[in-house]
Amino acid sequence: MWYKEAVFYQIYPLGFCDALYENDGVTVSRIGKVKEWIPHMKKLGINAIYFSPVFDSDFHGYDTRDYRKIDVRLGTNNDFADVVKALHENGIKVVIDGVFNHVGRGFFAFRDLQEKKQNSQYKDWFHVSFEGNSCYNDGFWYEGWEGYYNLVKLNLRNEQVVSYLFDSIKMWVEDFGIDGLRLDVAYCLDHEFMKRLKKFTSELKEEFFLLGEMLHGDYNTIVNDEMLHSATNYECYKGLYSSFNSMNMFEIAHSIQRQFGREQWCLYRGKHLLNFVDNHDVNRIASTLTNEKHLPLIFGLMFAMPGIPCVYYGSEWGAKGVKAGGSDGEIRKSYEKPEWNDLTDYISAFAKARAEEKALWYGDYNTLVLTNHQYVFSREYQGEKIIIAINASDSPYVAHFNAGYGLADDLVSGKEHDFGGGSELKPYSVAYWKCK
Repeated sequence: MWYKEAVFYQIYPLGFCDALYENDGVTVSRIGKVKEWIPHMKKLGINAIYFSPVFDSDFHGYDTRDYRKIDVRLGTNNDFADVVKALHENGIKVVIDGVFNHVGRGFFAFRDLQEKKQNSQYKDWFHVSFEGNSCYNDGFWYEGWEGYYNLVKLNLRNEQVVSYLFDSIKMWVEDFGIDGLRLDVAYCLDHEFMKRLKKFTSELKEEFFLLGEMLHGDYNTIVNDEMLHSATNYECYKGLYSSFNSMNMFEIAHSIQRQFGREQWCLYRGKHLLNFVDNHDVNRIASTLTNEKHLPLIFGLMFAMPGIPCVYYGSEWGAKGVKAGGSDGEIRKSYEKPEWNDLTDYISAFAKARAEEKALWYGDYNTLVLTNHQYVFSREYQGEKIIIAINASDSPYVAHFNAGYGLADDLVSGKEHDFGGGSELKPYSVAYWKCK
């Protein structure tokens, strides 16, 4: 499937397009801005895009009003169709957020429930009790997502709900040609719903991609033949930045070994999880790292480890942003135009290596050298071997290991590398050595 060789670019559309925080119902065509960034994405090496919520919503996108309509703050359905068409014409697959666990209080079925109470034909679309009351004094109690009652939990065991959602997905596939869905809070979605979703979408469109948001636990519970193709790799997200900040490369090496090592007990061998160094829910990586010289290194490691790399818009040039006081505004900002600097040069080189080398997609993982500050590992596939070397220290380091080859081409610098007598790693460096 195409997702196994995808380099994703994530955009949070409402922030990217500088939309108002509260939906005032006024249609403003903003989503076309994405088309202006296509040359930047292609130069960066992107071949897939993941849009955070685009459905019409009350505020932030995850409180859906209408599953069959683009948020009016972004424009019209025709505006979004033009964007998808332009992306496809440039060889970029399109995945959108499927927020199916809950809806906003402005959702049509919930408004009907507020008005008609027990007489509403939609009362069974939610988890409702008329013996209690909500914090909004609706005259009934309902289940909200993790205690957030502006996010009304859907009853995914209700056939009418499932039919409505599946008909909506069919519309997005047939009218827009989307290539996949990222399932919000997949860790708490009904498993039978996900099984039905997998069957429905696989019959609807060949190679339709399903990605689930997982924060913790065993990803195998939802990433399997019956449910989803992939999940967000939060375990390695934490290991990536923490290893650099604590100067302890053992942490991320442990996670990667546990997930993708050669041993049969390793959890996710043969699976392709979505890797990232930041996203729309966490601080920007340039604000998280305590040493900015580690920025190229953390991206280099993320692109070389097993899985699917994903870059959050703006972070490719080192944009900063911190969640403050519960507000996500600083991590979901609008940028007038994309920037290009040394960091973007690095990331484009990493993406180019991924595009050209099957070993970086499918290769076995093996640790060669591991210290607190240095990390050297190999990816090997069908006789091709690439060795990735990270030196997070401010001092040079000579790594000694058996490469099995005498020479290599560095896919990042373009220079030839000689393994003889030890491999010198420059301070704050990352190398992709393709053995020859």
